[in-house]
Amino acid sequence: MSIALGLLLIRLVVGLTFMGHGVQKLFGWFGGYGLKATGGWMDSIGLKPGVLIALAAGLAELVGGLLFALGLWLPVAAILIVLTMLGAIIAVHRRNGFWITGNGMEYNVVLIAVAIGVTLIGAGEYAIGG
Repeated sequence: MSIALGLLLIRLVVGLTFMGHGVQKLFGWFGGYGLKATGGWMDSIGLKPGVLIALAAGLAELVGGLLFALGLWLPVAAILIVLTMLGAIIAVHRRNGFWITGNGMEYNVVLIAVAIGVTLIGAGEYAIGG
């Protein structure tokens, strides 16, 4: 039972956090900038067309986070999470090194490991897909 609760805790925290990032990009909720402003920022760092890329990233975070939190279709959830984090690493964080204190990729790498690790272990008994 403790393993199942541990997996539930990890899935909920990571999944809901990803959903939050998704709605920040898409709708400007939770202090986000919304699709147009996020797309403008993406354009400014060379990711074009920025609004389309912001839409894709926001949807991947929202859907991937929801699936991960529910424990449903974990391989799909992990792919969405991993691709989003790899995009963030390539576009922003890799040039800053590893540590988050310098805006590096530490956090992104941890999230990739969690998404893949939970998918390999399984969602646990407290999951829609489990």
